[in-house]
Amino acid sequence: MIRFVADADFNHAIVKGCRRQEPTLDFLSANEAKLEGVPDPDVLAFAAEQNRILVTHDRQTMPHHFGEFLISGRSSPGVFLVSQYAPIGEVIDALVLIWAASDAGEWKNRVVNVPES
Repeated sequence: MIRFVADADFNHAIVKGCRRQEPTLDFLSANEAKLEGVPDPDVLAFAAEQNRILVTHDRQTMPHHFGEFLISGRSSPGVFLVSQYAPIGEVIDALVLIWAASDAGEWKNRVVNVPES
């Protein structure tokens, strides 16, 4: 089962839209996870401990931290990078489709652009 967690920089309207479109989708907001001000490596560790794919707008530093996380020998459920300029409806549809049509193992230790560009 796929579960998501939003990074602190992530647009909460997307989290709410996913929940509205698919109420059984498990998408933890950054606020609920208490991730405000938490350094990227610790966010990645939290996502891994919770077995949640991290969804973030941080295309600048998160891919680097993700690589370091994997190099250190740890494993991750995955990271989804979402452009801040992507239409919210397209992002919601893509995340719900991924949740409904794929297996969590498909995203393990991967960083992916959502929606694909």
